Amino acid sequence: MIDLIVGFDQREAVAYHTFCQSVIDKCSQGVRFTPLALKCIPEYTETHAGASNQFVYSRFLSPFLLDYQGWAIFADGDMICNSDLADLWKFRDDSKAVLVCPHDYKTKADRKYLGNKNENYPRKNWSSLILWNCAHPANRKLTPEFISTASGSYLHRFSWLSDDEIGFLPLSWNWLAIEYPENSSANLVHYTLGTPCFTSYEATSMAPLWHEAHARSQEGLGIE
Repeated sequence: MIDLIVGFDQREAVAYHTFCQSVIDKCSQGVRFTPLALKCIPEYTETHAGASNQFVYSRFLSPFLLDYQGWAIFADGDMICNSDLADLWKFRDDSKAVLVCPHDYKTKADRKYLGNKNENYPRKNWSSLILWNCAHPANRKLTPEFISTASGSYLHRFSWLSDDEIGFLPLSWNWLAIEYPENSSANLVHYTLGTPCFTSYEATSMAPLWHEAHARSQEGLGIE
């Protein structure tokens, strides 16, 4: 069973459901979906200011949510899975605390969806797709109390880990639409600047993949 924790923000709830549909359509193994919604995590109090979405910091609760056991995948909700998630699951490596896609780029836009600032920073977007070794001793530091007080830069740069505890995944597992060239063979497409559910992004690069998955999620509605 693959544990998949997906970022959820009510302002783009349709993105969460569309992403889950795309996973279901492609996956060859059982998947246990967990929507990362703050109202469902009473142990955690969000104290950070200026977050662009509701799961900017709570994503680091993933090991806690699995009681620091086994493995899990965290993914932003503004994604589409374009291949079998079981293939990503195969990259698990017990010598690593996390595995991520090591992006190294400068953004093309200083603003993203809903007018949020989009600044460059070290290891930008590494934390948007994380293959978590929840049982790794280093991840025991990630308690709700610790995460609520740690800075965003500390968390998103994986500063509680040594570099040799961070493993790397192919960039195709977190392909940044608009920021990167169109790639029909990308395993997972990340609409980091704006999900095509927003009018401003509905016709942007690689948007048809999102619309196709969204249409699948609507099949059967209205049938008596």
